[in-house]
Amino acid sequence: MSDENGTRDTPAGSRARDAAQGTPTGQAATPTGPRPEPLRFFGTTWVDHDQGYTARRIAVAVGALLATVVSCLVLRFAYQGLAIADIGSLVTLLVVVMFAICSALAFRHTWDGFGKRPDPDRQASLRGLLAIGFVGSLLAYFFRALTEAPGEKLHREEYETALKQHEKRASRRTGNPSKKRRPS
Repeated sequence: MSDENGTRDTPAGSRARDAAQGTPTGQAATPTGPRPEPLRFFGTTWVDHDQGYTARRIAVAVGALLATVVSCLVLRFAYQGLAIADIGSLVTLLVVVMFAICSALAFRHTWDGFGKRPDPDRQASLRGLLAIGFVGSLLAYFFRALTEAPGEKLHREEYETALKQHEKRASRRTGNPSKKRRPS
């Protein structure tokens, strides 16, 4: 590491990566086939469920649940602030209903996002709603982490499809076409 800015002395992907992959220094390793897409908190450990995958899932589930509890405490303090301000029961009710509805919608949107890629335009238009309903998103993350890494099913399907397509393309290209026998 460099003492000045905390960066590595060797450029990313240079000798350290080559040594780890068993290639001689100076020769770039050529990956064959598609690479798995890393997941937040899990990297690519979801592919083979190795390198502490189970411990990471437990940590993510506990962390999401802890964040949900802390968020609910913050919302309770906000509710108490509204009660102390004595702004009226109608406004207080509207705020509670708004958080409940936004949390339910955020839960559903986050849960659906684990199974299919969300539309970027729709995601941008729902950004405010998801921010208000952050408790629902945290709960969705917690419940999904109990069974798998959040988003693992979607990524696994895409990765396996890409592997099959790669194998199909690679099997068609076996042999040297110039050495092919020509019918006489």
